[in-house]
Amino acid sequence: MKRRRASKVFFPWERRRGVFGVIGRARGNIALGIVVAVAVILWIRSREERSASLRATRASITTMYRAVASYRADHAGACPKELSELVVGGYSRDVPLDAWGRPLRLTCPGRRDPLGFEISSDGPDGIPGGLDRVE
Repeated sequence: MKRRRASKVFFPWERRRGVFGVIGRARGNIALGIVVAVAVILWIRSREERSASLRATRASITTMYRAVASYRADHAGACPKELSELVVGGYSRDVPLDAWGRPLRLTCPGRRDPLGFEISSDGPDGIPGGLDRVE
């Protein structure tokens, strides 16, 4: 009896399955690549959304800073008690909000400059004076 040698030529349907079972190794690598690409795209998108929110909040702070400075110039250096006074006095069109929908904070006199003032946002977490506040 002659022993038959195993053929080294395989048809696609005769190949052994890969590590991923039914889908095969090549398709598994493609699926893994797609999952990684989607994860990277989502990470970049969330990072860009946070950066856009910070830019919008800083723009609101700059606008309110100018309005408060104008108010102080017209009122002998006195600060408004609330930012809503700027709307009543015509220094601003509306009450300022940060990118997360919370009102900005006015501190007068300022912590760093006792003769000045500070306008800040509580940041994404909304905790007053938190680590992610925007000034």
